[in-house]
Amino acid sequence: MNKLPKIYRLGESGYRQCLRTIMDTTDPDIRFNDEGVSNHVGVHEEARASGWNPEGNPEILSQVVARIKQDGRGKKYDCILGLSGGLDSSFLAAIAHENGLRTLIFHTDTGWNTEIAVNNIESIARHYDFPLQTHVIDWNEMADVQRAFLRAAVPNQDIPQDHAIFAAFYTFAARKGIKWVLSGSNFATESVLPSAWGYDARDAFHLKKIHARYGERSLGKFPLMGHLRFSVEFNLLRGMKVTKLLNLVPYRRKEVIERLSRETGWQYYGAKHFESRWTRFFQGYWLPEFFGYDKRLAHLSSLILTGEITKEEAQHEMKQQHYSPSLREEDIELIARKLKLRNDEIALLKNPSIRSHFQYPTSQSLTKLLISAKKRIFS
Repeated sequence: MNKLPKIYRLGESGYRQCLRTIMDTTDPDIRFNDEGVSNHVGVHEEARASGWNPEGNPEILSQVVARIKQDGRGKKYDCILGLSGGLDSSFLAAIAHENGLRTLIFHTDTGWNTEIAVNNIESIARHYDFPLQTHVIDWNEMADVQRAFLRAAVPNQDIPQDHAIFAAFYTFAARKGIKWVLSGSNFATESVLPSAWGYDARDAFHLKKIHARYGERSLGKFPLMGHLRFSVEFNLLRGMKVTKLLNLVPYRRKEVIERLSRETGWQYYGAKHFESRWTRFFQGYWLPEFFGYDKRLAHLSSLILTGEITKEEAQHEMKQQHYSPSLREEDIELIARKLKLRNDEIALLKNPSIRSHFQYPTSQSLTKLLISAKKRIFS
């Protein structure tokens, strides 16, 4: 599967949209039943049937919190969470605080924070009185990996940033001997997320292969951690556990925004994950413009399925301009300057020869086997 999969955009023959959500045939893997309902709805309904409740599960939450506190006895911290300044991780900090967890906040600075993100991180840490540890990625290496991915012209341009965040965070937690890691991943706002729209940011083999082809310097400090090392060294040998507390509490996006703003002075930044200027460029321009993948479709469809918004409200929001041309040009100019792109590379930001991730080596097959084995072991 080396070529990009075929998609159908609005106005093209073959275009379809889900009856219940706004997910459509820009997801090449979407499937519809006889009523026109997509497979994404089925995934959401399966999660509910297996026990997930959008209204929260206080009994299980209480059990998990008690376990975290028990394992934290005699230690300085019960748990650690990664804070980006975004909504999910900020809400997670609020939940950790109200449940009395002695939490260490960790932030990975990849060089792309907006001013709002920086202020949010400081406000959250200060208000909930959590100590904050910041790790700054070596900029020369960060920039080199990102230049390599732009030259590779693959969909998921967030892989270098996401991988560095993931690897730095878990390595630090292990070094500090912290067993419990709080993840901001959640089903309420992320139940719909087409896998075809990106690629696994934790595939260290894939990252290194793209960098070896297009990079210009060695990576001596850049954090690297693939699935194998994480599963064997951290999960199996060190006993590190990752828990998603946001799946155990009611999560209404608008209510959470209002609560954090009122309690801490937290500010919203315009769209999901736009707290990073790089991610704003990637999700607001690179993906929808060149690949036809608009992640707002998935984010808003998740909110439809939880009942927070209607399909009509989601369709109205899709018509709104969330990334203005002037802001886009400002971000492109900043990216070109910070990454020291050549003139021909700047031109590629506006007209890349796009490619599939599978035109480069990956460890996808090994990862699938590893994840399957891990599920059997831990079940």
